[in-house]
Amino acid sequence: MTQPPDAPDMDTTSPWTQRMARGRTRIRRGAGFGLGVVAALVAVAMYGFAVPAPKPLSQGDVAANIASALASVTPGPALSQLAYQAVQPSLVLVKTQGPAGPAGGDNGSATAGASAVPGSSPAVPGSSPAAGASAAPGDSSTPVVPEPTSSAPAGTSTADGTLGSGVVIDSAGDILTALHLVAKATAIQVTFADGTTSSAQITSTQPQDDIAVLQADNPPATLTPAVLGNPRSVSVGSEAYVLGSPFGLYGSFSSGVVSGLNRTFQLADGTQLKGMIQVDAAVNPGNSGGPLVNRYGQVIGIVSGIVNPTNQSVFIGIGFAVPIDVAGGAAGLPHD
Repeated sequence: MTQPPDAPDMDTTSPWTQRMARGRTRIRRGAGFGLGVVAALVAVAMYGFAVPAPKPLSQGDVAANIASALASVTPGPALSQLAYQAVQPSLVLVKTQGPAGPAGGDNGSATAGASAVPGSSPAVPGSSPAAGASAAPGDSSTPVVPEPTSSAPAGTSTADGTLGSGVVIDSAGDILTALHLVAKATAIQVTFADGTTSSAQITSTQPQDDIAVLQADNPPATLTPAVLGNPRSVSVGSEAYVLGSPFGLYGSFSSGVVSGLNRTFQLADGTQLKGMIQVDAAVNPGNSGGPLVNRYGQVIGIVSGIVNPTNQSVFIGIGFAVPIDVAGGAAGLPHD
């Protein structure tokens, strides 16, 4: 009897067999990946359960965080502080010996309780508009100055002499100051910001603008001239700072704004000063000849005087300065 042939063995090299093998391999690998994903989800769920989510910030929380952040920030220096630091090294204390009063230094009648310098008049140079005259020609908004008017340059007298101010304006050591402070002085002494003291001489004057130029006989080894600004760039409302030595307090600083431009007022000798800058920064005896500076610490004027409706030489809110482009002409600087 003939035996049937044996059944053929499965062909492991057939395409179908290979596909089945690859499928099983993918399943095994996918199972491992899936288990990993499941484990990760379980871990995230357990973390979320153990650590609750932070509650949303309220408006109060936001405001508190902002306030805390702002409180931790150190504010920058004020403009006035930067202006002072820029010009203070150029400030000069001017002390004169000789007759006080008009054209001979500022009197000391400004201080309450202080006696006037013998021979001084109640109206000293530095001035006010003439009674009944407009303080600014062509400016219809400026009221007429009422009677009585009294003028007072900002300088102060002591037992040792009359004190005023000045400012170094160039590397040659030229010091601008008010002419009425030094005009009749028999001796002039200047003290620089570094403490150097020297006698000084008047090298030129500009009487029509109440300006004098001084030169120290023995200036310090290093001079720090002030940076000069453009007075034509300021407007009413612009920052205005005055440096000087009111009542002998060297290096004092007052702040305010430009309160008027192109003012005209009359000195005790009848000279009219024109084109003046009016400021409300405090100007008192000892400020005469000191610098008026802008927000950048640039000199834009030289302090000349104040207006007061009484016979007192104290500041009531109106001070005047000669624009630096005019005052600088006495030292040979170009005039715009």
